[in-house]
Amino acid sequence: MRPNPGGQRPSDSVDDHTVVLHGVAHRYRGRDAEVQALASTDLTIGGGEFVAVVGPSGCGKTTLLQLLAGFLTPTEGRITVGGEQVTAPSPDRGVVFQQANLYPWMSVRANVELGPRLRGVARAERRRIADHHLELVGLSEFAKAAPYELSGGMQQRCQIARVLANDPAIMLLDEPFGALDALTRDRLQDELHRIWLGSGKTAFFITHSVEEAVYLGTRVLVMSPRPGRIVFDEPVPFPADARDAALRATPEFVAFRERVAAKIGTG
Repeated sequence: MRPNPGGQRPSDSVDDHTVVLHGVAHRYRGRDAEVQALASTDLTIGGGEFVAVVGPSGCGKTTLLQLLAGFLTPTEGRITVGGEQVTAPSPDRGVVFQQANLYPWMSVRANVELGPRLRGVARAERRRIADHHLELVGLSEFAKAAPYELSGGMQQRCQIARVLANDPAIMLLDEPFGALDALTRDRLQDELHRIWLGSGKTAFFITHSVEEAVYLGTRVLVMSPRPGRIVFDEPVPFPADARDAALRATPEFVAFRERVAAKIGTG
């Protein structure tokens, strides 16, 4: 399913990549007592959507992403992708972390080749895959460089290329631009949007920035303070293929951004 250019949700019918949460909750043992991180949650994410999630610190955003990734197991309920229950991590669900976590002893190209190499892809083919994705993120000239020779923004682009090289159906992004300066962040937002728009992949994107969520998402979720619940869930009212700097200044963008911001901290 391709990205919906009108910003509306695809239908809830299950396709190969539809994500469905059925009454999913999560608790963990804190220092003194059990902590309810995520209240019972029902959610459907259609293939090709870009779902951006905002909420106050500690509201369960990252817990929700880790559940989708298969890093955590729900205390209650279940998660399915294409009708199959999520019980462990999978190459079909690629995770982009806030810190790039590249292997410093490998070149940029070798980092991007890692997933295909672990899957047994032949050397020539995995190099082709790596070079294609390095070109996609604008790092072709740095293929032989070490990660520590890259800027923070370039390292994040390398991490995105590494995830894309595995060709996941779903990209899970946990505040990937949170540690970057404003100019680099804006530039990488546009890079990510361009890549997503041309890929047809599903994206689940966590951020603390309401503006970033509204700019990137085809749909925005707001989560309440702990225990996390979804208190706002609406499609973004702008075409997915019309995101640019001028959009941010329009009355429509500002009005929707303020509606989302007003929901932060409610519960």
